[in-house]
Amino acid sequence: MGLDDVDWDLLALLQTDASLSNLALAERTGISPPTALRRVRRLYEAGLIMRTVALLDEDRLSALQGHGLSALAEVSLDRQGAEHLDAFERRAVLESAVHQCWRVTPGPDFMLVLRVRDMPAYQALAERLFTQDANVRNVRTFFSIKRAKFVTSLPLDAPRADRAPQ
Repeated sequence: MGLDDVDWDLLALLQTDASLSNLALAERTGISPPTALRRVRRLYEAGLIMRTVALLDEDRLSALQGHGLSALAEVSLDRQGAEHLDAFERRAVLESAVHQCWRVTPGPDFMLVLRVRDMPAYQALAERLFTQDANVRNVRTFFSIKRAKFVTSLPLDAPRADRAPQ
């Protein structure tokens, strides 16, 4: 699927504020509202837009609930064959407390972003995910005391018609 400047502009606008109406998108991109709707649908169908969600403020939500613990975990496996990596990954992504699961190199095999209610919930997760798996060699968990930056937008270095190829 080829994208033109309007498609790139729509992607940039939507990843900043997905609640924009078709009318607002049309006004900001210089196209008609029906065209904006058609193009956005096409971006969804192409899989470039995965879903539309509301981002909650983790700190405010924790204050209202009276709890919340975020952590980053480095996980190293004893055996790194594809079947072993795939098996651990399958188990990790099934855990609701695992918000992100990254295979990384060099160093540990996985980096996990975790969100649990409290330390007892972390302990239960660690027992299920790390202790019961005989292939987990080492886990280093870092508990967050402050999140200084969090963004969801991706950089869009779009090939623009007004830019000459280098």
